[in-house]
Amino acid sequence: MVCSALRRAAHVRAYLVRTASSVSGGHWHSASGSRPAASESAARGAPGSAVELLGQSYPQDDYSNLSQKVLSRVGRNLHNQRHHPLWLMKERVKAHFYKQYVGRSGTPLFSVYDDFSPVVTTWQNFDSLLIPADHPSRKKGDNYYLNRTHMLRGHTSAHQWDLLRAGLDAFLVVGDVYRRDQIDAQHYPVFHQLEAVRLFSRHQLFAGVPDGESLQLFEQSSRSAHKQETHTMEAVKLVEFDLKQTLTRLVTHLFGDGLDIRWVDCYFPFTHPSFEMEINFRGEWLEVLGCGVMEQQLVNSAGAQDKIGWAFGLGLERLAMVLYDIPDIRLFWSEDERFLKQFRLADINQKVKFQPLSKYPAVINDISFWLPSENYTENDFYDLVRTIGGDLVEKVDLIDTFEHPKTRKTSHCYRITYRHMERTLSQREVGRVHQAVQEAAVRLLAVEGRF
Repeated sequence: MVCSALRRAAHVRAYLVRTASSVSGGHWHSASGSRPAASESAARGAPGSAVELLGQSYPQDDYSNLSQKVLSRVGRNLHNQRHHPLWLMKERVKAHFYKQYVGRSGTPLFSVYDDFSPVVTTWQNFDSLLIPADHPSRKKGDNYYLNRTHMLRGHTSAHQWDLLRAGLDAFLVVGDVYRRDQIDAQHYPVFHQLEAVRLFSRHQLFAGVPDGESLQLFEQSSRSAHKQETHTMEAVKLVEFDLKQTLTRLVTHLFGDGLDIRWVDCYFPFTHPSFEMEINFRGEWLEVLGCGVMEQQLVNSAGAQDKIGWAFGLGLERLAMVLYDIPDIRLFWSEDERFLKQFRLADINQKVKFQPLSKYPAVINDISFWLPSENYTENDFYDLVRTIGGDLVEKVDLIDTFEHPKTRKTSHCYRITYRHMERTLSQREVGRVHQAVQEAAVRLLAVEGRF
């Protein structure tokens, strides 16, 4: 199995180099913004090769699955580019926390970290957060791995343990995160998260509570839907109350007064109890973030055994798309001055509604193929389409699944919508890209084409 994977990785390497040169002619280069280059071979290189990223060299192995498309986004740090809509969102949240939460010395209670490298170890991304070894979130099909031990972070929570270990008990972490996912107007392999953590000592949590000196943070009991086995009910309810009050103030600051808010019970491996916050915005219920009481095992392992805390994480693109009426997540990566100038605001809290650029017509092509008997995932196909089609691809929909009654083979038919955000595409130039997708699917994913 491993030898087969290694041979396949080497084949991918050679083929993508050929594909890059074959589709780079004509208008494809300017249409996509960036074309796969020879460095694609380093991204998906055979074991024994290495990829250079942010000044470090990472040896490749059978887990390496980075595409040049994704690598080209590393280091862009849209959340730190002044007047970018994601920077505006970060600054609005940061300013709110600085103003609302002040320490005894008069300085902000929460410290902010927005320049951590997106390269983390698999231990940071998973194990430090108590994510089991067999948890589906670890799959190659859902993540971007440099190798078996290093990856592009899948969430900003990957830095939680290190900051807690350093003795911090109130902080925000902002950064780019990477996940292999479907292709549509709301999903992109790179997006940006803002994470917050706050810990409380016994004195801090119960200060001001009548007879608070007699209350305790911890006990030995049983886990229930409402609390962990090591927490007292009094402590959990106060932490939960503080968390929900903190988030209610934040979304009110962002969206305005009069919001309808509801809390939905959910599951995260690193918090319990856990919630998703939804707001009713313009008549529609929208999920805006996930949060919960931090797992005490995580807190204890980081050296803060005498404290209890909460954490939440939100997506900056999600908030910006709702607040600024941005319809397509690809726009955040646009360098079109017509887009960028709309967010050069004198005041970060100034209301602004995105004025759409001219919407150019879509070009739609279908692709169908028989799936191989094993080792196929939809995210592999989506990643291949992104690698070859770049930001020309607006969305990909699985429109039909068919199982042959005799051979039991399964066929998928996908509809790929191509649309440039700055000019009209011709069927001829899209045809070149689509043909490259077809050829790559056959050669790299071992599918049998029906085209």
